Amino acid sequence: MFGISITLIGIVVTAYFLGSIPFGILITRILGGKDIRTSGSGNIGAANVTRVAGPAAGILTLLLDTAKGFAAVWLAARYSHDGATWMMIAGLAVLLGHCFPIWLNFKGGKGVATALGVFLALCAPAAVAALALFALVTAWWKYVSFGSIAAAAAMPLLIYLLWAPHHAPPTIIIFGTMAATLLIIYKHDANIQRLVEGVEPKFSAGKNDKKE
Repeated sequence: MFGISITLIGIVVTAYFLGSIPFGILITRILGGKDIRTSGSGNIGAANVTRVAGPAAGILTLLLDTAKGFAAVWLAARYSHDGATWMMIAGLAVLLGHCFPIWLNFKGGKGVATALGVFLALCAPAAVAALALFALVTAWWKYVSFGSIAAAAAMPLLIYLLWAPHHAPPTIIIFGTMAATLLIIYKHDANIQRLVEGVEPKFSAGKNDKKE
């Protein structure tokens, strides 16, 4: 039992460092030599990578950021025998790693793609529903930030409704999901302020230096 606990704690630590891998920075440097933090919005996520380095780089960043969220929860599930507590803790750890990476002085991304990976592993129907909501809101209003905030805000309800037929999720999942939601909304604080002021730029897939 003690050995298993040490292993699971190691997985949580690993999840944080996995989350802290800045794929957006690495991809843009490989493709064009730019530091994504000095271009566009300065964010290291897929939306800004798309603006600065193009759709292919943005999609690759999206996939890798999503994959690290999924991988962290999958590892925890494997070694905890699908224990919800460890899966949720690993999910929050990888999300914290992305948002506050040690390599970048704890100034990371906003966590949307990584959270998508986390919830795909925890409850795929809820994650797919949130992704659909993100797509609808973004397509209608043309604000990636608004779509991200809407999807994050809806996730606790989606998890509760879609966890399993006729079964509510464990308490750790409910509160962990709420924590992830609050973190993502907190990371969008500047976007929320610009949305309220009416100065948030709309999304464009072309290369430019507009703020996100």
